[in-house]
Amino acid sequence: MSQRSKLRAQTQPSIRAARITSMPSRRTMLIGLATLIFSSNLLAQKDQPLAIQVWINPHCGCCKDWIDHLEKSGFTATILDQGNNAIRGQLGMPVRFGSCHTALIQGYVIEGHVPASEILTLLKIRPIALGLAVPGMPIGSPGMDGLIYGNRRDAFDVLLVRKDGKSKIFKSYRGEKRANA
Repeated sequence: MSQRSKLRAQTQPSIRAARITSMPSRRTMLIGLATLIFSSNLLAQKDQPLAIQVWINPHCGCCKDWIDHLEKSGFTATILDQGNNAIRGQLGMPVRFGSCHTALIQGYVIEGHVPASEILTLLKIRPIALGLAVPGMPIGSPGMDGLIYGNRRDAFDVLLVRKDGKSKIFKSYRGEKRANA
């Protein structure tokens, strides 16, 4: 055996041992890969506009005002001006929570004049639920606010509607007390 072969034989096992001990474990690699994927998904979600489908009555001005409110908060709306009664039923939202428009975002049903901030909270916490509702058309809610309504603000509740049709208060908005005229 040549001097070179002997030298190679002596150094190869230590090189192999060094490679094996310096390589990260499979568990470490999987954790790192999962972290990378999760982080890139979060970054991608932050950069994407929030797509929402909204079924409205084409003759309703407050629906369009509510959509303007959403778009100012970073939502991108697809407007379906064919009314909302049929879609409300198809999506499973009980009639008692009804309003003049129905929306769908990331699997959640949004009924009525729900503030954009509450939709964002819903998407952040992702509860097991059908969606959110503001029944009726309370004055002072998004789309039902402004000078045309005399800047009046009535109290209203945003309801978290469960898939079984039951609900609970998600957030309450206090109205403004007014002196009798």
